Amino acid sequence: MREWKAPNPVRLHASLRPGALACVDLSTGRRWTYAELDDAVGKAASVLSSDVHAVARGERIAAVARNSADFIILQQAAMRLGAIFVPINWRLSTMEQEQILLDCKPSLIFTDADASQISVKGARALAMADFIAAVAQAKPKTAWPTISADAPAVLLYTSGTSGHPKGVMLSARNMFATAVNFGVLGEVSQESVFLCDTPMFHVIGLVTSIQAPFLQGATVLISGGFDPVATNDRLADAAFAVTHYFCVPQMADALRKAENFHPERWASLKALFTGGAPNPPANIRWWLDRNILMVDGYGMSEAGTLLGMPLDRAIIAEKAGSVGLPPPDMSLRIVAENGVDAEAGEVGEVLVCGPNVSAGYWACPDENARAFTEDGWLRTGDLARADADGYVTVVDRRKDLFISGGENVYPAEVEAALREHPSVSEAAVVGIPDERWGEVGRAYVVLHGGATAQAVDLAAHCSALIARFKVPKEFVLIDALPRNGAGKILKRELRQLALGKNQEPDRIADTPNPASMSTSAKSEELAAES
Repeated sequence: MREWKAPNPVRLHASLRPGALACVDLSTGRRWTYAELDDAVGKAASVLSSDVHAVARGERIAAVARNSADFIILQQAAMRLGAIFVPINWRLSTMEQEQILLDCKPSLIFTDADASQISVKGARALAMADFIAAVAQAKPKTAWPTISADAPAVLLYTSGTSGHPKGVMLSARNMFATAVNFGVLGEVSQESVFLCDTPMFHVIGLVTSIQAPFLQGATVLISGGFDPVATNDRLADAAFAVTHYFCVPQMADALRKAENFHPERWASLKALFTGGAPNPPANIRWWLDRNILMVDGYGMSEAGTLLGMPLDRAIIAEKAGSVGLPPPDMSLRIVAENGVDAEAGEVGEVLVCGPNVSAGYWACPDENARAFTEDGWLRTGDLARADADGYVTVVDRRKDLFISGGENVYPAEVEAALREHPSVSEAAVVGIPDERWGEVGRAYVVLHGGATAQAVDLAAHCSALIARFKVPKEFVLIDALPRNGAGKILKRELRQLALGKNQEPDRIADTPNPASMSTSAKSEELAAES
């Protein structure tokens, strides 16, 4: 069988468009054309493959460092050598980082912190500054091994909200397919300019925001991290002419709250691309009213870009809350509980397959067996429905669904309704046992500073937006929602709170009407009784 060689867009554009600007490191002001970037990657590969480091094919190279152009140069060099790059969340605790390092067993660990503080058996820790200095003095490697496009090139560790983190294996083929898929959905061209301040230990930062523009020969502006004031300035800077910017909804909210928020100056921006968390329709329309296309999408470490909204104002307004349509080089199914494809409007689990989909998790055969169907479809664990036009709305994680009075309740839908209350900053809903209804919802609510809210008001607000059986029975005020190092809400801790295993925060009185009521005909009498 003929083997497909790993694609190399940077090298291609070094010949096609050698003088075109490839990337800018905003922290240092350094700039690379495609010819210069290709040369830097060649030098970095020389350093890694030298007698000093002797990196071999299949070895893991870990990086615990903030965003930088040098981070990308290291990743590209590792991929050309056939080594496996492992970006690690620098926000994790030392113990959490060590857990990942022990799992992937790297030979080298690069860090922009104190390298002497990292000690993992079989690995050498090196300062990024020393690596940068060595690259500057090196001669570029010119003889390259032939690397299979299907060999693991990157391990992206999942956040582990329900257990130990797992290393998602991404090949060059997977990342190329994601670059193609987002390139179509996001209308990327060689004239595009991406501003990247999302962390490069996530798929959006390392793959979508980097590989998609590199594939087209576009420009990437690399920021060391997110700062709303700095990002607002950069989006408004005509010299940067940013066309594409990725963020989670919370980052977009921080932009609009910053004192220098002037979206009317974002003259070059095609769209504000969001994902990673539910984005309420009211929020999307708020941005549309300010002439900014907020283009919501859906993706995951295991498969990159899975869905995306078109860059069309009328469609975004009509379909606000949807995460769009599948890209061209991927197949998607929504499968009902009976195992057949769901009808329009029916909720089912999202299954995907295609060249963008990972082969599985590093050294996790049991997890891989659970994650894929017998015929090779990836079970995403997410529940969604498609409308008659094929636009998909993600309802919730399958594991978060609970059943109240015989009706399915999707916490993400309830949370979206709560976040539209003017006093609510954040909300998380979990199902708790109930003698009458089997399970009911308990909402953990974070209020805006200085705001107040009563349970009856929150319940009435939700009742105007969602069915009565979905409205939480209890509302609990909490200063902050528990999150892991990747910023994802730890619902397992909230469930422990609900079961009395942890100290409970202040609770607003239960809603006067038990809101977890079935709307089926059989339950109407009980609902009226309440």
